[in-house]
Amino acid sequence: MKLFAPLLALAAVGAIFALARSGIDVAQIRSGREAVTFTDRTGVALGTILGSDSTHAAGVPLTAVSPSFREAVVAAEDARFWRHGGVDTPALLRAAREYAIYGEARSGGSTIEMQLARLLYPATATAGALAQLEDKLAQIVTAERIEIGSSKAAVLQAYVNRVPMGGNLYGVEAASRTYFGEPASDLDLAQASLLAAIPNDPAHLTPDANWRALRQRQRYVLDRLVALGKIDPTTAAAAFAETLDVRRHDSGIADAPHALFYLYRDGANVGGRVRTTIDRSLQRFVQAQAQDVIGALAPYHVTDAAALVTDNATGAVLAYVGSPDYFSDAALGRNDGVQALRQAGSSLKPFTYELALERGTIRSTTILPDVPAAYAIPGGHLYQPADYSGHFSGPVRVRYALANSLNVPAVRVLSDLGVANLLDRLHELGFAHLDRPAAYYGLGLTLGSGEVSLWELVQAYSTLARDGSFKALHLVGEGDANRQVGAAPDWELVTDILADPHARAHSFGMHSVLEMPFPAAVKTGTSSDFRDTWTVGFTRDYTVGVWVGNFDGSAMRGVSGVTGAGPLWNRIMLHLYERNAEPPPFQSPQGYQRVAICATTGRTPSRRQPCSPVVQEWVRPQDIAALRAPIEPVALHVAFPNEGDTFVLNDARSALQRRSQQIALHALGANGDVRWSINGAPLALDAGGNAFWPLRLGTWRVSVSDSSHQNASVTIHVIRIPNSRPGFTR
Repeated sequence: MKLFAPLLALAAVGAIFALARSGIDVAQIRSGREAVTFTDRTGVALGTILGSDSTHAAGVPLTAVSPSFREAVVAAEDARFWRHGGVDTPALLRAAREYAIYGEARSGGSTIEMQLARLLYPATATAGALAQLEDKLAQIVTAERIEIGSSKAAVLQAYVNRVPMGGNLYGVEAASRTYFGEPASDLDLAQASLLAAIPNDPAHLTPDANWRALRQRQRYVLDRLVALGKIDPTTAAAAFAETLDVRRHDSGIADAPHALFYLYRDGANVGGRVRTTIDRSLQRFVQAQAQDVIGALAPYHVTDAAALVTDNATGAVLAYVGSPDYFSDAALGRNDGVQALRQAGSSLKPFTYELALERGTIRSTTILPDVPAAYAIPGGHLYQPADYSGHFSGPVRVRYALANSLNVPAVRVLSDLGVANLLDRLHELGFAHLDRPAAYYGLGLTLGSGEVSLWELVQAYSTLARDGSFKALHLVGEGDANRQVGAAPDWELVTDILADPHARAHSFGMHSVLEMPFPAAVKTGTSSDFRDTWTVGFTRDYTVGVWVGNFDGSAMRGVSGVTGAGPLWNRIMLHLYERNAEPPPFQSPQGYQRVAICATTGRTPSRRQPCSPVVQEWVRPQDIAALRAPIEPVALHVAFPNEGDTFVLNDARSALQRRSQQIALHALGANGDVRWSINGAPLALDAGGNAFWPLRLGTWRVSVSDSSHQNASVTIHVIRIPNSRPGFTR
């Protein structure tokens, strides 16, 4: 083999001219996706996401690389780079001769073009000397083609952006930022000569692997620069003596890993370095508090949490915590709770009420019934909304119903408003994942039958905080322009309700974690079986959203929105104002007036119609006259079922099916307690004073009476139709 090596080298030189029919323009070769280093809003590094091939590479123009490094790497790797072609023929012949005599090449014969050819088109892994020589021949041919099709500057730029720099680092920019924490344009001679030493043996010549060997190679690079007349010996000595603060090679992520991966998947790749809107100090606080709160909730089978903090003025995301610990595989920490789709619970109720106010289906003084109610749903079942407490509050104001998150009034409001109308409004607010038809969600939409992300929820609540001015949340740049959704006065009224601690005292008590020492509006949500808890709230400055639950979908043990997500929300919101002035108060609803009304009727009290208690409420001027009109007494009557209703009985096979085939009886206009009977037989009430009757075949007289001896009744029918869908018809 030694006898044929020189001949093979000469054959390689001759083959160049026969095979290099077309040049290769390296400037046109697209590299794989580069690694991206993300920083916080002030430029402090948060972490680096490696490229699709798990390499940390960052491309920059040649003008963005310091002249010291350009000269140092040429001096070390290919001193005659600017004078020879793709192949340095004398150097190649000399290396071939040494290989033939000594069995190894004692002087370099590989040009920068040849090294670049190897980087662009890696050799096969075939073993054997002959195969290696064949690969070398192909490399020579490719190098000459690069020389033909590319300028020297383009070749050097491609090389310094792809050259191995130890571990999974590629290119001088990635190496400079990793080892020195600064761009390649700022490298001084000492730093440049140290980095230029690495490509000779990137597996071993790194600060982490062999510092002594790397320093010896650095001295060689400086000596080469002196020999080529680029620097004088004194300058070389000073550079070698300079103390270098070299960081360990760590391409890990220090902060906000979920946010960085979200951005990287979304295609954020600008020059290998992206400035985000994240506030690193706040991010670290929220991350630590998430871990602490979840630790405290562990006895209740709570393992996961997510939190999002945004700036209302700009829509910028300030903190993004997708899980308590991204790096905990045991806790499924790589799941992103900010983007995950979960049932919304009651967190969509404010948008239901705002749209109803806007459309006029309710007013601020409307009295809503919080009583047993039933709605027909597909499949022949009755939908009977109820609260976790199992109790009903009777007639309640809009403020009371929303602030205390009562389910039955919210469903009643949506029933009058229309599910399709609410779904359209939610789409306007950015809930892109609510992509099923309105019939799929039904009246349960306002109670959380649809799945949303924390990102979408916070985006919608920040719109509420801006009185209906929608602005998409963003992690980089300035974001999109604002657009108005709905009417500002109605958003302001909903905010006023959510910021009223007295209004929510019935369900949440006074001085709970939801109450701030400054103006703040807040809403909680709990999905079925306690699988998801939410707390989302805002001041004039910030919106904070928190989800607490389990990534595996298992239920928590009796943890609600206020006890699960509430404590973390409380800590974050208080922290935001530890060093800042308290936020200004919310805007009073424009065009509304404060009016004294009766809490049970929604009318203004008078001598003729006194009432207790009297409360203050925001009322539109055009509605005030109607509040003063006398209330006509309503006689006792059966509100449900209606006269002549026909119900279809299903052939129930299970206890659950049998329980679902009962109707809730409801009367209006009663004085005092009511008594129910079916065909004259008294019907027992449940512990909450509610009347439910299991359907049975036949014709039935449903009667009700009250303490003042008023009576009312209706006749209904219960039938069974073979091979029919169960349910009831009107």
